[in-house]
Amino acid sequence: MNIALIAHDAKKELMVQFCIAYCGILSRHTLLATGATGKTVNEATGLNIIRFLGGSQGGSQQIASRIGCNEIDLVLLFRDPLNPKPHEPDETALLRLCDVHNIPVATNIATAEMLIHGLERGDLDWREYVKN
Repeated sequence: MNIALIAHDAKKELMVQFCIAYCGILSRHTLLATGATGKTVNEATGLNIIRFLGGSQGGSQQIASRIGCNEIDLVLLFRDPLNPKPHEPDETALLRLCDVHNIPVATNIATAEMLIHGLERGDLDWREYVKN
């Protein structure tokens, strides 16, 4: 599966800790990330990550375009809900595309853990049931 990783600055450490905890599972998949998130996670875990631009520089849009082309299977977007970001419309568009294309998306650690456990068990093979 192709898994996109995006984390606001205040949530980058949480993303790192999540990726450390689930490194064994994540290492079996293709990881894509916005710039600083990808760099931070790679340095902390050694996971191979395809990096795009930073989120505020268009990285979220690059990932959204991959969603539109059915090249992303799961999105982990750790948002900081208390501090709005100037590129929030880009993230809103990304979340809308996840809904349009039936892409599982987690915006917090609790949902991310549910999805990663489902991925490990093989429960996330939903595409065979979804008719676009």
